[in-house]
Amino acid sequence: MKKLSLFIFVTAGLMISELSAQQLPQYSQYILNKYVINPASAGTQDHFVGQTNYRSQWEGIRDAPRTYILGVNGPIAKQNMGVGGYIFTDIVGPTRRNGINFSYAYHLKLNNTIKLSFAVNAGILQYSVDGSEITFAEKDDVGSNFIESNVLPDAGFSFYLFHKDFFFGGSAPQLIKNKITFKKSTGDQTGTLASHYFLMGGYQKALNEIFKIEPSFLLKYIDPVPLQYEFTLRGLYKDAAWLGISYRRDDAIGLLLGFILQKNLSLGYSYDIIQSDIKNYSTGSHEIMLSIKFNKQSKDVPK
Repeated sequence: MKKLSLFIFVTAGLMISELSAQQLPQYSQYILNKYVINPASAGTQDHFVGQTNYRSQWEGIRDAPRTYILGVNGPIAKQNMGVGGYIFTDIVGPTRRNGINFSYAYHLKLNNTIKLSFAVNAGILQYSVDGSEITFAEKDDVGSNFIESNVLPDAGFSFYLFHKDFFFGGSAPQLIKNKITFKKSTGDQTGTLASHYFLMGGYQKALNEIFKIEPSFLLKYIDPVPLQYEFTLRGLYKDAAWLGISYRRDDAIGLLLGFILQKNLSLGYSYDIIQSDIKNYSTGSHEIMLSIKFNKQSKDVPK
């Protein structure tokens, strides 16, 4: 009974990961942390950025997803290059996904105002199941104090076209389609790391000297799952505060707000109003973002 119960649980977990496109962490504030989705954006600003996100998904549901991430990226002084890295932990009940990733980007100057960046990234992913966190219905289901883990290499490629007023980019993480195997817990249950394909873009338009608007989008594709899309519209006040709204297909409507302190410290918050059937069990999803700018670089870079 123990083996059968855990087999069902792990199978369901792997199916959810592939069908919901969440083998990689999901963020409502993708517009504020583009680097995690597209490493080619590393170094496209004249300073380094350190950023952390915390997401509590489906509040009110026990063992619902929780995500933590910490990253940093920035330009190499007086070079058309950028570097960065991030670590993340994604926890869903007794399952956990940890990752560490590093990237290198090279920026090509297309004209006086537009550049195109290409990046490669590589890292390590760990998928694990903690049997001690699983409660079985049968009293005889004992001896579940095991931890099973898969440690796998990861690699990806991305591009990022950028201008002071707009950006457009694509990325393909998890290009290495490694297999995940849970032999201890289920005998031979396996899953595959699916290749993800992201497209994102945005535009900032000044309405006057005080207000700006910024529409943006994020598309996600994982074969054979239907294309997922997300649209966001932010309004910015004096480049110091913002309000926004987003829509994620068949999932949620998001409300965003944030502000900037001392020109280098940003704080953002988002709340997802669930639109799927999960709304019958959850009050919504919360996400907090903290960002700091440092080590500003000279604009004197090679042509």
